[in-house]
Amino acid sequence: MLDPVSGPLQDPAGLYTAAAELDQDDLRGLPLIMGFTGFADAGHAVRQITDELVSVQSQGALAAFDVDQLLDYRSRRPRIRFVEDHLEDYEPPRLALYRLEDGLGRPYLLLAGPEPDLQWERFSRAVVGLVERLEVPLTLWVHAIPMPVPHTRPLGVTVHGNRPELVEGISRWKPTVEFPAAIGHLLELRLVAAGHDVTGFVVHVPHYLAESEYPAAAVTGLEHLGAASHLMLPSDRLREAAREVGRQVAEQVEASEDVRELIEGLEERFDDRSADHPRRSLLAGPADSLPTAEDLGAAVEAYLATHEGGEAGRHDGPL
Repeated sequence: MLDPVSGPLQDPAGLYTAAAELDQDDLRGLPLIMGFTGFADAGHAVRQITDELVSVQSQGALAAFDVDQLLDYRSRRPRIRFVEDHLEDYEPPRLALYRLEDGLGRPYLLLAGPEPDLQWERFSRAVVGLVERLEVPLTLWVHAIPMPVPHTRPLGVTVHGNRPELVEGISRWKPTVEFPAAIGHLLELRLVAAGHDVTGFVVHVPHYLAESEYPAAAVTGLEHLGAASHLMLPSDRLREAAREVGRQVAEQVEASEDVRELIEGLEERFDDRSADHPRRSLLAGPADSLPTAEDLGAAVEAYLATHEGGEAGRHDGPL
């Protein structure tokens, strides 16, 4: 039995197995991108981003985390396939650090996989240790939330962190609220406390598309991650998928008068806020008052409640 006081649980490095390449000099000073799935992921944006980056470029992990220590399999069951009379294609969860290259051959790091259910503080210490070991100059992470915005307008992004030049001029939603935390939030706090530069991007996904795979949200996330890290990240396939999904959504909107009225109302509200009050929240009401922390918290809880049971573990949550 592990001793939680003096045993290996105190050693954050014991959470992962490092490849020999992890100590190579050419890995020092590379930007780090992080993406975690499992809490809620509006439009499946994070999953699409990390799948695209890993599948296109990865040749193996620099560090693989022991997911048996970090995940609750009963709340997020891995997928397996039954074919006629036998089982196959079991997909074990994978949380790992990769070295990738952008479209111009410039290297960067990616930490991607399911959000840990357990040992958050120990996992955070392990990630901070990797950032320091690899002399990472900037850590970026992305997630996506449902928002009352129309799909016919550019997707908004809220930015947070300790790099003002990456935050100012982009974020329009700047309330003070409390919400259920994700591991990315804790990592951001711990990295800032340790003196490291970190920035998070929150993609605003139309709430009526939050449960569907929405490639436009992934493209928006990749655009901001690429601009902040000065990388040319792959997005051509997702852009093509976004055009096809956009066509399908347009057909469904055209077929329903009720949906058209909903979209028109969101467009009017969006355009009004963008033209007259560009720095104000899109959540502001008719009297130009922001919802309270309790209101936003209730909305978050209501959204999360739709994920309980069944496929709950396959989506990420609001913030």
